[in-house]
Amino acid sequence: MRKGGVAPKTIDEYLTNVPEPARSTLEKMRATIHATVPAAEETIAYGMPAFRYKGPLVYFAAFANHCSFFPGNASLIAKFKVDLKGFTTAKGTIRFPLDKPLPTALLKKIVKARIADNDQKQKSKAK
Repeated sequence: MRKGGVAPKTIDEYLTNVPEPARSTLEKMRATIHATVPAAEETIAYGMPAFRYKGPLVYFAAFANHCSFFPGNASLIAKFKVDLKGFTTAKGTIRFPLDKPLPTALLKKIVKARIADNDQKQKSKAK
């Protein structure tokens, strides 16, 4: 949801150009991700807000008619299939209404699963 053709450099810059109600939805998600993994680094990747923790972690974005959460590991969509019932999913993407973020408990579970993925990758590289 970029306006003016200038790519944002920070999540704050990105959110400045997101109209309500999507902005509040993404801000809630951002706060939940920070609460779940306080050591995560905010960044912009692929033109959208992203978090890094021992490597790429998760991404989110606003679009014209929905918001999306990208867990960074497509297999998590299948792993949380039951929890995601009622949401539109595609390979690596969870879509939800502009005015309704993913449930906090579900977002935390997915983020924690990604942390475990990155921890495992780091352990594997260390061997």
